[in-house]
Amino acid sequence: MSPLPTTVPAIVRTRVRAAVRRRVPTSPREAEERALVLRLLSLLSQYPDEELAAHRPGLASAVAALPRSPAAAELSAFMDWFTAQEPDALARHYVETFDLRRRSSLYLTYYLHGDTRRRGTALLTLARRYRAAGWDTDGGELPDHLPVVLEFAALAGPGAGEAPLRMHRRGLELIRHALTESGSPYRRLLSALLGLLPPATDADRAAVAKLAAEGPPEEEVGLDPYGAAAHGSSHGLGHPACGDGEFAPPSAFVSPTAAPPARAPRTADGPRPEGRS
Repeated sequence: MSPLPTTVPAIVRTRVRAAVRRRVPTSPREAEERALVLRLLSLLSQYPDEELAAHRPGLASAVAALPRSPAAAELSAFMDWFTAQEPDALARHYVETFDLRRRSSLYLTYYLHGDTRRRGTALLTLARRYRAAGWDTDGGELPDHLPVVLEFAALAGPGAGEAPLRMHRRGLELIRHALTESGSPYRRLLSALLGLLPPATDADRAAVAKLAAEGPPEEEVGLDPYGAAAHGSSHGLGHPACGDGEFAPPSAFVSPTAAPPARAPRTADGPRPEGRS
């Protein structure tokens, strides 16, 4: 492809290049295969309860049948680990990775909006996007939970369906970084997903580095969604009460306006008791 003329405004050249490298499926078969990868990522990033653990042989077969691609290779490597683990070990690892390590939480709007009212608005906007597309979630998780966002992407397609994933690419990069640091095999799922999205820009990489160093935004006054008295801190990144500079628990978020309910966070023995805020 010949280079763009230098007379084209820089912002237009940048956007054209972004569109060129964002390859979308060109045939119904490609779209179907992409949807299958997203559906598998959605299933495999969910809590590995008894039902999911029992379906591991079928999931492994589905992954093995995928056409060769970087995403398929990452999924295959993940399944090698996933199918070899005892169910109890899988559950413990998931809880330790996603419920107890705040830097690898799967609630995407937290990385963009943190402890602010804007997160409540973002959750409502996302829920309305689902409803406008004719998809009614079961309300078992917040609409920004990664498995939910992936399921919507698989159902609605690479345009509007994958828009929430593109919007939260920087948060996804941060989750992958945290999973890589902890050595979790779940990093392979994030690598597979990010390989489907437009490549990171210099601005993306700078924003991720800043987010890792400073944490998500905080509300300066008014709303206290996490209950500072209960946690003993303002939950800013690097606050000594947070422990090792980790983020506040995003699954504990309570929107200032009506938002879909969240499922009670899990432990290795099952759901945690209700009533946590």
